[in-house]
Amino acid sequence: MINILVVGSGGREHALGWKLAQSPKVGMVYHAPGNGGTSNNVNIEVHEIEKLAQFASEKNCLTVVGPEVPLSAGIVDSFTKKGLAIFGPTQDAAKLESSKVWAKHFMKRNGIPTARFEIFDDATKAKAYVKSVDYSLVVKADGLAAGKGVIVCNDKSEAISAIDKILVEKSFGSSGSKIILEEKIDGVEASYIAISDGNTAYPMATSQDHKRIYDGDMGSNTGGMGAYSPTGVIDDVLAKDIQQNVIEQTISSMKKEGAPFCGFLYAGIMVKDGKPFVLEFNARMGDPECQPIMMRMESDLLDYIKASIDGTLSSLPLISWKLQSAVCVVLASKGYPDLYPKNEEILGLEVQDKNSYVFHAGTKRIDGKVLTNGGRVLGVTAIGDTLQDAISNAYGRIGKISWSSKYCRTDIGKKGLAWNQ
Repeated sequence: MINILVVGSGGREHALGWKLAQSPKVGMVYHAPGNGGTSNNVNIEVHEIEKLAQFASEKNCLTVVGPEVPLSAGIVDSFTKKGLAIFGPTQDAAKLESSKVWAKHFMKRNGIPTARFEIFDDATKAKAYVKSVDYSLVVKADGLAAGKGVIVCNDKSEAISAIDKILVEKSFGSSGSKIILEEKIDGVEASYIAISDGNTAYPMATSQDHKRIYDGDMGSNTGGMGAYSPTGVIDDVLAKDIQQNVIEQTISSMKKEGAPFCGFLYAGIMVKDGKPFVLEFNARMGDPECQPIMMRMESDLLDYIKASIDGTLSSLPLISWKLQSAVCVVLASKGYPDLYPKNEEILGLEVQDKNSYVFHAGTKRIDGKVLTNGGRVLGVTAIGDTLQDAISNAYGRIGKISWSSKYCRTDIGKKGLAWNQ
């Protein structure tokens, strides 16, 4: 039996731990630091790499890293030097996410399809560039910004405001010391995630995220307000294109450049005229995409994680998936992604339902009560024979959960209905 240490406290980490616990080969699943819905929580934060290594060593754990911060800080390098089994990319490989500037240059030199772009660290020069181009722009902070460092602009004045926000007002701190001005591609966005051992990459189920805070994809970008899987945006022909020309090209190029990528590789894809363009890479599983993907996964996740660490992924069959659809709707606290209340009691969690599961994110448990403890609080995830069934099951469960400032979008998955007919 193998013990597991899941590093992180979000819905993604709850879902990974939930899926790994179903393996007959897994003993204990620990979460560091975990949340109000996870069990066997360990009071160690994600950046406390030495403490995490000591715990993993004492409990003989295989460690699975959820969030980007410890990956970009080199947790995998540190564990590997100590001879500890850990799943995730090295600090060098995690640059695909931790530096958008590095990732854009990487894509350009390796022929990976992406939008044209320019890099700036000077606001005056950046604004001059905005005035010189005849197309709409997306302004991106270089470093990690919890999913909020991308500003999609409809006109030149919005682009200039975004430049001021990042470069002048330093809204994202040192993460915004450089910016990317990227051509805005009008298309349909989807998520394509693969698992890799550095040589081979196997696709996970396709999914589509809903990043904006309000219905109809309006308002601020967030870490994600919901997701569904599979998505009809990516058909078999497009999936083959992405697998070969994005995922496998990235894996082989990273190896060639001396930074083999082991872990979950997430490509945010914009599809225009049937062609994929990479908007961004993440060096870990998406959140909330992880929740519906784990609900649909039939294979034993542990087998694929172990093979990725050992470099033996090609010896396993492709991952198998339930034919059903799954939907995750994020329940947030009103005010997210800006200021929001905390410490509100959540009611209705005890209601059991065979078609759904409530993954916790920004929660904590005190004196037997579950309280809100973050902006994205819960990920109510449901499965159904059709996408419409899964949507209905998710919102049916949501109706039984309450707290004072509960908020969610009412249209998660609906844009998939036209694609998934």
